[in-house]
This record gives sequence, C-alpha cells and structure tokens, in this order.
Amino acid sequence: LAVAGFLPEHLSVSVEDNQLVISGAQPDDKSRTFIHRGIATRQFQRRFVLADGIEVARAGVDNGLLSVDLARPKAESVVRKIDI
Repeated sequence: LAVAGFLPEHLSVSVEDNQLVISGAQPDDKSRTFIHRGIATRQFQRRFVLADGIEVARAGVDNGLLSVDLARPKAESVVRKIDI
C-alpha cells in the first residue's frame, strides 16, 4: 500500500473480525496554512477481508510503501480411523 508522507508511528495495522484494517492519520500542523492538501496529508482507512486461517505475520514501511506479510499456518495432517 502506498503511504508516502506517513511515518510508521502515524499508521495503524490491525485485524478485526477477519478483516485487515490499515489506517493512517497525521497530526495537524497549526503553524502552517495550506492552499491544497494532497493525498500524502489526508487520513485514510482501508479494509481487506482475510480468508479463514490467515494470520498477519508482520508489517513494515520502506520507501513510502507499507508491506504486510500474511501467513497460513500449516495444518498438521492427522489420520483418523473412522469405524463403519
């Protein structure tokens, strides 16, 4: 996700009800007057639906890009004998 202009402390990554929620908000700078606020200074929130069993392994920001690593834990194959 492109997050140019946002510092890691201004971003939030969480999982709520099988949804990955990414939000960003920058504090207002009252000492500056803006004619136009570009995309880099707006607040945002994005939601992504996760499949069952998917876990968020880690998240990091590098050169204005937020990357979120997802993992699907391997299920142990268990052989069960079912009586007929």
